Amino acid sequence: MKVIDHINQAIENKTTHFSFELLPPRKGNSIYKVFNTIDKLREFDPKYINITSHCDEVIFAEAENGTFQKLLINKRPGTVAVAAAIKNKYKITVVPHVICQGFTPEETENALIDLNFLDIQDLLLLRGDSSRRHEFSTRESGHNYAIDLIEQVNQVNRGEYLDGTHTEAFETPFSYGVAGYPEKHEEAPNLDSDIYYLKKKVDAGAEYIVTQMFFDNQKFFDFEKKIRAAGITVPLIPGIKPISALSQLNLLPQVFKVDIPEALAAEVRKCKTNEQVQALGTEWAIHQSRELVKHAVPSLHFYSFMASNCVRDIAKAIF
Repeated sequence: MKVIDHINQAIENKTTHFSFELLPPRKGNSIYKVFNTIDKLREFDPKYINITSHCDEVIFAEAENGTFQKLLINKRPGTVAVAAAIKNKYKITVVPHVICQGFTPEETENALIDLNFLDIQDLLLLRGDSSRRHEFSTRESGHNYAIDLIEQVNQVNRGEYLDGTHTEAFETPFSYGVAGYPEKHEEAPNLDSDIYYLKKKVDAGAEYIVTQMFFDNQKFFDFEKKIRAAGITVPLIPGIKPISALSQLNLLPQVFKVDIPEALAAEVRKCKTNEQVQALGTEWAIHQSRELVKHAVPSLHFYSFMASNCVRDIAKAIF
């Protein structure tokens, strides 16, 4: 089943499904670290698993003569291979991320061809993070926005390729979702503008929306009202991230441009250890999840990086 089929099934049955997101292992690490995370969470019947995508990063390495050389490295390659490995081992729907940032259209097309050969039809199409912690490589020929990436996927679905090749349309075309930002994308001038472009992505073919993490459910509810008023009718999936370390009190707002409610921040400041933060973050996310389930969301999507134990404890309480 495709992701949208799972979502529609949940809507029809008035239930809430469980899903989560993984990072590919860092270069040199074993894929069994990914499998270990899945094994922790498998008992809660995840309907799909997302695998993030990462572009090259620019680093400056010191040469023997004392000068610095600019290098491109990818610390987490293997998104397509990891997705295929999970699908084959666990028989769970997988959703590799495809991003604009740092990839040429030719590289994207080759990845799409590989995914089609591997019988993987679900994608999450994203522009890609512009983290200030790294200087990401840019390529002038790459896509600037997710809407451009969507059009390329649509063209491949129709059997149209960059070199002018035309073939029959895929028997099972790619199905895809996109990201939504309850607190607006960092580069958007305002939330209404952000929703305007979100609607363009939905009108172009996105079948569902997964939100950026948020820690105040009211922001999700307000965002949902706004996108419905704008004519966006596809399912909206909340993304949940349990706080799991003291450093995240400042790091998450800095990197992901999200607010942490003062009620939560004040409690985090009282914690002396990461273990205490994990317990607090888990309880906060359980409260969020229960309220969202009561709101009849069709799925809860968890960002599990550095928080798989927390996600397991949340899932125990909810599912």
